[in-house]
Amino acid sequence: MDETDEWVNEVRLVGRFSGEVTVRELPSGDTVAGLRLVVPRARPREGGASVDTIDVACWSARTRRAAGTLGDGDLVEVSGALRRRFFRAGSAAVSRYEVEALSLRRLRRRALTDTAG
Repeated sequence: MDETDEWVNEVRLVGRFSGEVTVRELPSGDTVAGLRLVVPRARPREGGASVDTIDVACWSARTRRAAGTLGDGDLVEVSGALRRRFFRAGSAAVSRYEVEALSLRRLRRRALTDTAG
């Protein structure tokens, strides 16, 4: 068995969609939709963050369509892989980790509260 047969880059996230989906057309002509998921930490460190905010990139037409149906606060499941992306911000080279979504689905719409009371 080749040692690479043991390597795995799989991510499964379940969290709340936050904000808006941003769609960008790249110079290559490719289109990518970006979104953010807020995922509670199971055991936050004392005095530390209780949630993680995770960037998700949707490259396929299927995941971009699914992302376009989301509303702020919807509960979402994303399966994919962790990717490191490099880009320029002004004169500096910057990198960021994000999850590349292979599948994305809404599990539950945000509960609407009655504010008319």
